[in-house]
Amino acid sequence: GAASTVGAPSERSSFSTVWTGTEMIVWGGHSITPFVALNTGARYNPATNTWTPTSTVNAPTPRAGHRAVWTGRYMIVWGGDGLGFTYTNTGGIYDPATDTWIGATSLVNAPSPRSAHAAVWTGDRLLVWGGEDPGQLGDGKFYDPDTDTWTGAPTMTGAPAPRSHMPAVWTGQEMILWGGTGGINKLDTGYRYNP
Repeated sequence: GAASTVGAPSERSSFSTVWTGTEMIVWGGHSITPFVALNTGARYNPATNTWTPTSTVNAPTPRAGHRAVWTGRYMIVWGGDGLGFTYTNTGGIYDPATDTWIGATSLVNAPSPRSAHAAVWTGDRLLVWGGEDPGQLGDGKFYDPDTDTWTGAPTMTGAPAPRSHMPAVWTGQEMILWGGTGGINKLDTGYRYNP
């Protein structure tokens, strides 16, 4: 059946979603009218067909084109573009159990500001790769939320050409990314990365 619209987030595009095991969290994105970035969201529980708004206290700045991952306990939001399509390298950590934003991701050694990048949770770290600023990027880094530190990803021998807007998945051992945009071209190549 259809998901309830009672308490649902406002209409938006370029937002992030994660699945917690019991709920879907929708966060950020561009509003439709007027076309501005958001830092609001909501959690949807399909068992009860209900929406619960996410707190905005200490939430990251409004953005779209960012990425979010689920760690098993927290949602980590990172990157994206805000007002006037200014790119950011900031992020935040959200705990749905307490409906609180428990901290911002460190800026020390963080990747350069970007949007439309790949992001996966490896089981203990966030891996960010590629994206745009607005030119396409071909680098990445790891973020460890336990120590709030960024470390450089090893050189990816045979890595794909810089790209943005590509999906990525984590298999349990590898990040696989495919397609995307490189300059003005749409790409049909992919890459497997085992950290």
